[in-house]
Amino acid sequence: MRLGSSWRWQLSRAMRLALRWRRLCRLQKGGRVGGSSRLSEVWRYSRLLLRSLCYNSLTNSDTLLDCAFEPVYWIVDNITRWFGVVFVSLVVLLTSSVVIIVYLFVLPTIFTTYPVHWIAWHLCCGHWLLVLVVFHYYKATTTSPGHPPKDKRDVPSVSICKRCITPKPPRTHHCSICSLCVLKMDHHCPWLNNCVGHLNHRYFFSFCLYMTLGCIYCSISSRNLFLEAYNAVETSFQTPPPDQSPRESVAHKCIIFLWVLTSSVAVALGGLTLWHAKLISGGETSVERHINRKEARRLQEKGKVFRNPYHHGRMNNWRLFFGVETRSQWLTRVLLPSSHPPRGDGITWDCTSTSGDPVAI
Repeated sequence: MRLGSSWRWQLSRAMRLALRWRRLCRLQKGGRVGGSSRLSEVWRYSRLLLRSLCYNSLTNSDTLLDCAFEPVYWIVDNITRWFGVVFVSLVVLLTSSVVIIVYLFVLPTIFTTYPVHWIAWHLCCGHWLLVLVVFHYYKATTTSPGHPPKDKRDVPSVSICKRCITPKPPRTHHCSICSLCVLKMDHHCPWLNNCVGHLNHRYFFSFCLYMTLGCIYCSISSRNLFLEAYNAVETSFQTPPPDQSPRESVAHKCIIFLWVLTSSVAVALGGLTLWHAKLISGGETSVERHINRKEARRLQEKGKVFRNPYHHGRMNNWRLFFGVETRSQWLTRVLLPSSHPPRGDGITWDCTSTSGDPVAI
């Protein structure tokens, strides 16, 4: 009842203001004396009408900018949502092309030129990285990041989501692309076509880590082949060109493609992996990093120190992140494929700060 009456009152108020503005406009057109004063009165009243409908005590420059850029955000969100399938297909296609080139051209060279112990090492290391990359990418794309329960009323919350109009637990944020609140949200990854949250954060980081290691491995393993292929392609432009079979020409181009792609991905994805490793060491997510830095600057101006309540020490942060409790689990849960769930439910969190410490939510 309160919501309905408030809505009707706002509508009737807007209609009364609009009718009064129209009456003033008619008076301004009919009156010849004091036309300039009438015009200024209509202008002032029009500004007051606009402010009364769009302004409140919480409005600031950030709110105005968000409103102005709302169409841009909408376009970006929808493009990211629809192109997520394209990005996932691109990852699968490029990864498959690298694997095929390695099996067709790199491994035969290793079998014919390397000693037995190096052949065994390449077979074990290469297939170990391949299995981990495929496993963690599949789990990161298909595992839900985790969402707050909507059918429970006793969920601990720190705020109310403005989009979902539901309570938000700590470390929970709304994803405008998925249109859902995500537990311990890190970011929305278009290359996964999925949000990175509490339930799949480990899969995402492990995929980035092992994909980087796999690209470094392919880049180093094919370096000599790349130099030979590059020299062969350069000599093909000489007159007369050297004799090369179509298979050799295709092999040279594939080796160059393999080395350039893996080296580029190793640099780009390696930087992203290092950034997320830094965040994990500090017990933060990408969203929390931005919020915590903003809160730290605000408290610094007041002479206070901000403490991240979810920072338990670097080593403990990594144990909590990977769900490791014993030494043997570093092997079974980190170096081998493991689908064990993360520690906790993503709703309640162990905090290291006291009640008097300022924290950001």
